[in-house]
Amino acid sequence: MSIVIVGAGPAGTRAVEILVGAGLRPIVIDEAPENGGRIYQRQPAEFHRTLRALYGFEAAKARAIHDTFDQLRTSIDFRPRTLAWNMRPGIIDTMCDGKARTVGFAQTILCTGAMDRVIPLPGWTLPGVFTLGGSQISLKAQGCAIGARVAFLGTGPLLYLVAYQYARAGAQVTAVLDTTPFATKAAQTLGLMRGGATFAKGLYYIAWLRAHGIPIFEGVTPLSIGGNGQVESLSWRDARGSTQEAAVDAVALGFGLKPEAQLADLAGVPFEFDPVQHNWVPRRDRSGQTSVQGVFLAGDGSGIRGADLAEAAGARSAWAVLATRGLAVDARAVARLDATLAVGATFRAALERAFPFPTKLAADMADDTILCRCELITAGELRAAANEALATLPPSEVNRAKALTRVGMGRCQGRVCGAAAAEILAMTLSCAVERVGRLRGQPPVKPIPILPAEAA
Repeated sequence: MSIVIVGAGPAGTRAVEILVGAGLRPIVIDEAPENGGRIYQRQPAEFHRTLRALYGFEAAKARAIHDTFDQLRTSIDFRPRTLAWNMRPGIIDTMCDGKARTVGFAQTILCTGAMDRVIPLPGWTLPGVFTLGGSQISLKAQGCAIGARVAFLGTGPLLYLVAYQYARAGAQVTAVLDTTPFATKAAQTLGLMRGGATFAKGLYYIAWLRAHGIPIFEGVTPLSIGGNGQVESLSWRDARGSTQEAAVDAVALGFGLKPEAQLADLAGVPFEFDPVQHNWVPRRDRSGQTSVQGVFLAGDGSGIRGADLAEAAGARSAWAVLATRGLAVDARAVARLDATLAVGATFRAALERAFPFPTKLAADMADDTILCRCELITAGELRAAANEALATLPPSEVNRAKALTRVGMGRCQGRVCGAAAAEILAMTLSCAVERVGRLRGQPPVKPIPILPAEAA
């Protein structure tokens, strides 16, 4: 039976490298037309921007990921433009160019990556509002800015990175608005210093933005995005309590990242709440192996750790797959990977504490704010339903709230609104957010046409 790797980003590429080195020919599935993931996404073939222009300081890492995959291409069964939309025991359901296919596996390594966490605010459904990740993809994949006057709002290292990338590309960055106060970040300095070059690059991005006259506001409270059929303004309250407004035609927002773990959920992998990441993450051991036979996890889809650690985790999971198959394992290589992952975990924890998810901002969302854009459900409608059902709605029943209100029942299945909805529900029920539970995954994980399946 086959080994299937879902995702050809940093984690998937390094997993492929180990497996091919052991004489195996894995199947590699990715939604994109090429490898690289979102972080090292390749530009279209007809584009000819330099790696330095595309990836900045990460150009060498991007080249290494791309070159490694290209060298292995003839030794794998690569299936690009392919969505893995469901998992069953030993089977992954896929869709490619409108054609459905089932893929059997003995072992699979899920390297499914992450997506932005979003906190809705008034006006966030206007044309011109993007996530930080979406605005970065637009710049990398097509060389397009999301607007002529762009504001960047949220928290986390991606906020400053994308703002820097836009400014370097020549876009007018109106402001960078960070919901985290400076003191919160400063308190984690010692832990952040364990990140070495990564920490230094983050400081450089901020210094560069300031040196080029781009306003940076910390400890802000976003108020609303204004406009008539298109983004025209962004207003916020600064750390001193003063209300400010900027004229913009686009807003990129994101409040950290969350694992894209729907396939792991459908496979039956148990989840646990990580209080540091403030995320539900699939449970796995340090090698990436889960309690579900044949299912391994690597990269940000198993918990947010960043691109560098994703590479290490991908290689580590591949070694675990080889061990499962009774094949030779390089114990020294495994020990080095375990050490790398352990050190990186310390830095990552400091990073999460330096840029915490702004739970109060989500919990205090105005009643008339659209929370679930798929179903047009407001925050007030969720609160009202929770209050009405308070006697019969245990805190662990977020899926019951979904049934009552349709929050999370649309095309995204709560991938966008789920984090904020959980905070609102927890506040309404007066309980910790982990007691609210999480929205269960449902197939298809993304919308697909209904077609007959073909055997692999």
